[in-house]
Amino acid sequence: MLSTLEGLIAELRAIGVPVSTTETIDAAHAMQHIDVLDRAELKSMLASTLVKNHEHQLAFDTVFDLFFSRASASARPLAPADGIQDDLGRSGGPPGSTTKSHLAALGDLALRELLITVLGANDELALHPLVVELVDRHTRIEPGQPVAGTFHVFRTFRAVDPGDLRERLTRPVGPGPQSSLTLLKRRLSSEKADQKVERLRQAIESEVRRRLVLDRGAAAVARSLRQALPEDVDFLTGSATEVEALQAILAPLPGQLAGKLAERRRRGRNGHLDFRRTVRASMSTGGVPVRPIFRRPHPNKPELIVLADISGSVATFARFTLQLAHAMRTQFRSVRSFVFIDGIDEVTAVLADSDNIVEAAERIDARRSGIWLDGRSDYGHALSTFRREWGDQVSSRSIVLVLGDARSNYRAASPENLEAIHQRASRVYWLNPEHIAAWDDGDSVMSQYAAHCDGVFECRNVRQLKKFIEQLD
Repeated sequence: MLSTLEGLIAELRAIGVPVSTTETIDAAHAMQHIDVLDRAELKSMLASTLVKNHEHQLAFDTVFDLFFSRASASARPLAPADGIQDDLGRSGGPPGSTTKSHLAALGDLALRELLITVLGANDELALHPLVVELVDRHTRIEPGQPVAGTFHVFRTFRAVDPGDLRERLTRPVGPGPQSSLTLLKRRLSSEKADQKVERLRQAIESEVRRRLVLDRGAAAVARSLRQALPEDVDFLTGSATEVEALQAILAPLPGQLAGKLAERRRRGRNGHLDFRRTVRASMSTGGVPVRPIFRRPHPNKPELIVLADISGSVATFARFTLQLAHAMRTQFRSVRSFVFIDGIDEVTAVLADSDNIVEAAERIDARRSGIWLDGRSDYGHALSTFRREWGDQVSSRSIVLVLGDARSNYRAASPENLEAIHQRASRVYWLNPEHIAAWDDGDSVMSQYAAHCDGVFECRNVRQLKKFIEQLD
């Protein structure tokens, strides 16, 4: 059991879920006080000791099902519930092997009708042998085959025709036409049918994973199923659903980062020496100023200037970063935001007047902000325009933050404009949402601009974005 726990924790750490040594020890000690054969109790205990962020709960559930699936699956009885007859007309059920032979003798249509009956009755006990039989019929899991099982799940689920299954489960049970149902009842019936079909899909997925674990081991299956945590979703390649989920992660982030920045500013600097208090304190040591006393520091807040490429390839990254920078404006003397493609426009007022970043993005698109000529990325022209129009407003208190992939469609890069901005600014940082291996590949001219920056950072996800802002002051 302890070796299984170690494997689970190693996999959680591999996908980015933070699990400390202390939490590992707590989980091991807690196992002495619960019934480890009770899978639900064991799962609750491990989740409470190992998971600190609700965004990581889904990842934990998947890993737990892999490492603790073998015993739970083999312990489940394979017998239909009371009131459901098998193909020989006998209710109840003989031992699992007999039930399995009865199900195997059924045709596909008869098996499907039985499945509809079981789902309609919400009978979890009877559902398991049906799922086992469906997986037996429609998957061909080869020993040692290096796959995650997604295709096996898809093929089995498709074989039961989920659309028709959902329609059958939505039909009213009693007499009377479907039209007699009220709109509310039809909607509730439809939602219940969706839940039942989804439960079937999860049961099929669980059975496929169980067989893969038995064949290849939990660690190997976990590696093939490994998915990024929400904070590790790539800005450029994440699906629409994944990107939408990032909003929930980003909501509390400004407050957390602002607190860290303020605390580090206070602790990271000493004020001027307080001579009077130092002399008074030295009286306790015979007039020797053993411990100098400094005035409370009041560091000046810098001005943040954000230049964001909003062309199609990096628009999602720019949107999240602009939102985060604007939300943290209390930590800076001021935050000014500019967007560019081949032209450049200031959008500080748009962000301030919009209720959310979606509304701000719509207004920016409606105004065609950042477009000068053809709407194709041109970093050289955008930077030269910024230098000409707003360059004299950059001061020694300014931190300039450039967001983009440095891909200019093979147009002139003109890094001298960034050099001129760097000479006036306190610091210039560049955040690139592409993998570092792609820099300077094709039309990327990242190295030409990097020479005039205080730092160039790969920033492909929320985790890297958060790490950069934590060191910004």
